[in-house]
Amino acid sequence: MVWLFNQFARLPLSVLHRLGILFGWIAYLFSGQYAARLRENLRHGLSFLQGKEIVSETDFTKVLRANVSEVGKSVMELPWVWVRPLEEVVASVKECHGWEHFEAAHAHGKGVVIATPHFGCFEMLSLYIAARLPMTSMYRPPRWKFLDTLMHQGRERGQTKLAATDMGGVRQLLKALKRGETIGVLPDQVPGNGEGEWVPFFGRSAYTMTLIGRLIGSSGATVLMCHSKRLPRGEGYALYFSPLVFDAATSIPQQINAAMEAVIGSCPEQYLWSYNRYKVPRGALPPGSVKEL
Repeated sequence: MVWLFNQFARLPLSVLHRLGILFGWIAYLFSGQYAARLRENLRHGLSFLQGKEIVSETDFTKVLRANVSEVGKSVMELPWVWVRPLEEVVASVKECHGWEHFEAAHAHGKGVVIATPHFGCFEMLSLYIAARLPMTSMYRPPRWKFLDTLMHQGRERGQTKLAATDMGGVRQLLKALKRGETIGVLPDQVPGNGEGEWVPFFGRSAYTMTLIGRLIGSSGATVLMCHSKRLPRGEGYALYFSPLVFDAATSIPQQINAAMEAVIGSCPEQYLWSYNRYKVPRGALPPGSVKEL
């Protein structure tokens, strides 16, 4: 598998994206559960974004078809992003919007939290930053050993370090912030029981991590909502950085979800709607439940 992965990395990005379209449709057509979840989440998300109870079939089908292709691209571009020389990968960023916000946050000296949803090629953000400054990114170790090896080889480049989704990883993130460095977190990743709270995400209750709030409470770090949009025809990527200013009257997880909704609404075709965002973690009570005393 590692050998095959490296062979794919030799192909141009534009070719991998075309292969990704084919891969995306094969996965969609032959995986009933994956396809059903994608359709359900996408239909609900579009309804929320459009402010309508029912989305027209024309609108839904248009975005669905584009999303199936974009998800396939996200898989097939990984060999290129993880294996090609870092300088070449970083050079594929053709647009960078709001970099001044990152520079201002870094100059503050309290650390920077990069919060990015499963949108576009989110792998690009850490590589782009780590080519310039130290960065620690949280990741969930996969079940397959070969994939974990690929993740480390592909992501721990430049000045990047990985922190696992456990208490040791959280301590690693906090130490990085206290050194004034940058960390990366996927805030739409479902946390384990006791590590989140139920708040709205596209109008539905989603178990959302409280980690970011705890980290900024302990460090005073600045949070930036960031995303990487895939450009057409394999032309590269556009990065976006915007600061989050929190309102004390609303919970931080709820405000982060709202910020992610705005990002996803800018290009719903590139969000990972197939992710099981609304699942109930093992041991957690479903939303609306009352804990017995």
